[in-house]
Amino acid sequence: MSEVKKTSITLLLQAGRLPLEIMAKARELAERYDLGVYLTTLQNLRLTGVPETAAEEIKAQLAVLGADFKAPGKFPIPRVCVGMGHCSLGLIDTEAFSRTILARFAGRSHTKAKIKLAVAACTMCCSGTKTSDIGIIATRTGYEIYAGGKGGANPKVGRRIVRQATEPEVMDILAILIDFHDQKTEHKQRFHKLLDDPEFPFPEV
Repeated sequence: MSEVKKTSITLLLQAGRLPLEIMAKARELAERYDLGVYLTTLQNLRLTGVPETAAEEIKAQLAVLGADFKAPGKFPIPRVCVGMGHCSLGLIDTEAFSRTILARFAGRSHTKAKIKLAVAACTMCCSGTKTSDIGIIATRTGYEIYAGGKGGANPKVGRRIVRQATEPEVMDILAILIDFHDQKTEHKQRFHKLLDDPEFPFPEV
């Protein structure tokens, strides 16, 4: 008898929030199909050990409840800290801020893979903003934006390119950065490799 091929399914979670009905269905499916449940470093939910023959049925049952799935070309959901109202240091509602970003950019189906966004509600940067491709940090005098950070075996702190920005200004700067990344990359590429491009649109501040 041939071995059943396995795959995984990643559910995208807005601002790391897992709706209870989706959580309950994921547990039910995990028990039924003997799946693993993994909370990813990007705050998503991954079902592992999924039999390929059952993958579409599992996705269909979750999709009915409003689940969205990782797929090529989707705009990245920002990784966020828990934010104001849940942390004494939080200066902004990170869930609402994430929704604002996605409302503006989620329709961009051509955004390249391997670009990671992060939002921090204070300068402690618990969401890894300074080691993300684009990091947005709330301060008492406005937002700071970092570009070109990365983790991995050779981590790099991003370059601060904006200080004291308003929320509308942040959205406009995001658009410029993402357009620049799209124009300069053919395939997967992290942002730090673009910082020294002579056409990079922002100086370090």
